[in-house]
Amino acid sequence: MSKTLKIAIIGCGGIANGKHLPSLSRQKNAELVAFCDIIEERAKEAAEKYGTEDAKVYTDFRKLLEDGGIDVVHVCTPNDSHSEITVAALEADCHVMCEKPMAKTTAQAQAMLEAARRTGKKLSIAYQNRFRNDSQYLKEMCENGELGDIYYAKAIALRRRAVPTWGVFLDEEKQGGGPLIDIGTHALDLTLWMMDNYKPHSVTGSVFHKLGQRKNAANAFGPWDPEQFKVEDSAFGFITMENGATIALESSWALNVAEYGEAKTLLCGTEAGADMTSGLRINGEKSGRLYETNIELTPGGVAFYSGDEESEADREARLWLEAVTLDKEPLVKPEQALVVTQILEAIYESARTGKTVYFDGTEDSWAQDSAQAVLNK
Repeated sequence: MSKTLKIAIIGCGGIANGKHLPSLSRQKNAELVAFCDIIEERAKEAAEKYGTEDAKVYTDFRKLLEDGGIDVVHVCTPNDSHSEITVAALEADCHVMCEKPMAKTTAQAQAMLEAARRTGKKLSIAYQNRFRNDSQYLKEMCENGELGDIYYAKAIALRRRAVPTWGVFLDEEKQGGGPLIDIGTHALDLTLWMMDNYKPHSVTGSVFHKLGQRKNAANAFGPWDPEQFKVEDSAFGFITMENGATIALESSWALNVAEYGEAKTLLCGTEAGADMTSGLRINGEKSGRLYETNIELTPGGVAFYSGDEESEADREARLWLEAVTLDKEPLVKPEQALVVTQILEAIYESARTGKTVYFDGTEDSWAQDSAQAVLNK
């Protein structure tokens, strides 16, 4: 890859500094040349730490795009601005990596997909859990048919007490929801990807506001402010796909549960099953006996040496930039991410109305047929 890509970061908060900027700075074919944030000081600090000597700082993404000279834009802003910024960047002739979820609503996600198709630029969504070693190994097993027909799955994103108390995580207007759209989105993306099944038939959802109003609550990030807690503390969905396969989605920031974990999937197929409860475990039946196998995923095998291992963030950045420079499809396709947003929005809608949401054009259908039609092309 000889071409050096000039990259702009829009949104210089936690996720940019925690993942995007460090991983991009380690890519040999990337130059971080522009930084934008509504808080100018954050953009300046990011530019000083990660930018080129002549890196520019902005508080308005429109001005950044207007100035040009950018090959790739990473959108790391709150959910309600993903669509507007992504569409503008695509139309400014930039490839775009947007943070998860794709958008706050299906309509916004659809606008992003249409802009990518209209401009011919690449668009990907930052579902970095696909790039973990266990995810990559399990995906290969699924593609090889080792699990058979996967007909039941669980998408798990459960925290016992880990409510994020910074930024706009508790703001429903900016984020669109709480743990469901924040971490449930990762678990659902991982599960759909493993199943290679993106045709939902119906969704039934439950959303709970049970613990968010408690004062001085135990929490990994310190007590939250009940006055600011405008989103759910847990949410659950039951998803039926067109082929009859079913997925149970569990998400929480605060839930009285002793066993918890996030960005995990459990898969049940006709030939074998898999789960990520404690490492990657495969179960099945062989020679008339049941078996369980724990997959060893660490490199090395030599005493006192663990091996050099690429992090999931670095792998995500490397493969994304390879997709741009080599003109390949990104690992996370926008069509797939759109279905994740559809299902999440349907869970919220089902919980609000108390009714099952259908995607098949029946009289009770709520889901947008146009989005599903895109996937069927």
